[in-house]
Amino acid sequence: MTPIFLLHAADGFFSVPVSIVFWVITAAALAVSLRQVSARLDDRAIPLMGVMAAFIFAGQMFNFQIPGGTSGHLLGGVLAAVLLGPYAATIVMACVIAVQAIVFQDGGLVVLGVNIFNMGLIGTIGGYAVYRAIAAALGGEAKGRLPAAAIAAWLSVVTAAVVCSFQLAASGTTSLEAALVAMVGWHVLIGIGEAIITVGALAFIQAARADLLTLRDARAAS
Repeated sequence: MTPIFLLHAADGFFSVPVSIVFWVITAAALAVSLRQVSARLDDRAIPLMGVMAAFIFAGQMFNFQIPGGTSGHLLGGVLAAVLLGPYAATIVMACVIAVQAIVFQDGGLVVLGVNIFNMGLIGTIGGYAVYRAIAAALGGEAKGRLPAAAIAAWLSVVTAAVVCSFQLAASGTTSLEAALVAMVGWHVLIGIGEAIITVGALAFIQAARADLLTLRDARAAS
């Protein structure tokens, strides 16, 4: 078996039943996110959604090399969630991944639900929950924003690799042991790059436009 290192899966990597299950999960998450964004998101954050989508889209075009002849790139789910909240971030990530699949053929359409779940929802929902928990433990977001984001970003990549391994095994594409060895080991390193980019972007925003860090909760607060 050739090792699989990328989370952008093409059609055929996952079975139809697995693809359908994750299409349903992803569609439900998007439906909830759309309702929550309409009710909660401050109107001033809407342009930031477009900017964040463009940044993540561009960031995913640049790969960084890691040992072994493979490479990784930014996922961006945790970064988007810290700035926009988990619901708006979910919509942003779904749009980015869908455009990549439809326009650039980077990932299949049948498995698009799986790709959005792995590369988007794990970071925007799961990663954000980890971020909030760690930030609270460190004394709040003002103090713990950067270390919490770093840990959450790294963990989102590793978790996505683990989940993808189980999906591949459930699809009969490969054994679980082979998938875990091929995916998780390298994504532990790729996750370090994700953490560095996430922290770098947040540190820059914190220094240059700290007001953008308040838009996520502005409408709820008012």
